[in-house]
Amino acid sequence: MGKKRAGAGGELGLIRQIRQRAGAGRRGSGLRLGIGDDCALLRPRDGEELAITTDLSIAGRHFRLDWHPPEAVGHRALARGLSDLAAMGARPVAAFLSLGVPRELTVAPDRARRGGKGSWVDGFLNGLFALAKAHGVPLAGGDLAESPVALADIVLVGAVPRGKALLRTGARVGDPVYVTGSLGGAAAGLKMVAKLNGSANSGPIPKEWRDAMSAQLRPEPRIPQGLALRRRGLATAAIDLSDGLSTDLAHLCEESGVSAIIQSELLPIAKSATLDQALNGGEDYELLFTARPKTLVPRSIDGVPITLIGYINEGVPDEPAVMIATGRVVAPLEARGWQHFSEP
Repeated sequence: MGKKRAGAGGELGLIRQIRQRAGAGRRGSGLRLGIGDDCALLRPRDGEELAITTDLSIAGRHFRLDWHPPEAVGHRALARGLSDLAAMGARPVAAFLSLGVPRELTVAPDRARRGGKGSWVDGFLNGLFALAKAHGVPLAGGDLAESPVALADIVLVGAVPRGKALLRTGARVGDPVYVTGSLGGAAAGLKMVAKLNGSANSGPIPKEWRDAMSAQLRPEPRIPQGLALRRRGLATAAIDLSDGLSTDLAHLCEESGVSAIIQSELLPIAKSATLDQALNGGEDYELLFTARPKTLVPRSIDGVPITLIGYINEGVPDEPAVMIATGRVVAPLEARGWQHFSEP
């Protein structure tokens, strides 16, 4: 979002609008120079190292223009990267947005203009900036382009004390396994969003659906919980649950060279969600972490419940990385969460 040649109402006008809105979030961050030059300048505190992550959101793959409100798309695009920082115990420093959209998404329909409602891009930015403000992360730059399909690439920069980041490699045999919040809500919410958009009924959303739909449309990244786990030395390893518990726990086990067993009856399954959705649904953006056996892990952090779901075991070559126990029955837990390029 540096210097561009464009008419006053096109790309340049949109950059000006974004720059004006982004300026309000700069105070107190590690951002020295933001939008307006060829590069942003970041200045982490003494003794810190940077944690950097990127997440790509594409229409038709990560969201649907006819299902997800633009505010939800903007929120989700930023939440995905913030969740990665939370899993590392990093504080957010700056965000970068590369946004590609068809031209019609930058223009408000005539009837919407009369009602005071803006374009799809306006709604997207509303959702993104609201979440950015909540977590004190300024938008430091990015790029804009006309594209045949809507997509948003978010780069998040965080900071963590040197050598103190939470990693996937620290789990050891005997460590208990915990998760924050509840599981399966986002997957259940997606089904509800699909039902509502496929129905001719335009009445109020059923009360029992609201929590699950919120988990899908506006997931809350666990930044405070990740910071607390790192600052208080509670976690030995951590990962965020973006692809589903079955897949992400397998990732952590692989990186730590261990295996795990979880108890199905201990899982904090979200209201309206099924066990399958809790295990494989993905997009919950909760934190999964391990701790030493003698560590006193609190029941909640900043109001978010913490639940013990299993234990780390010794890794055995050619054996399943994760097992699930239901009563006295123990079986392999196949990684059936989200994977790009997998067989349908």
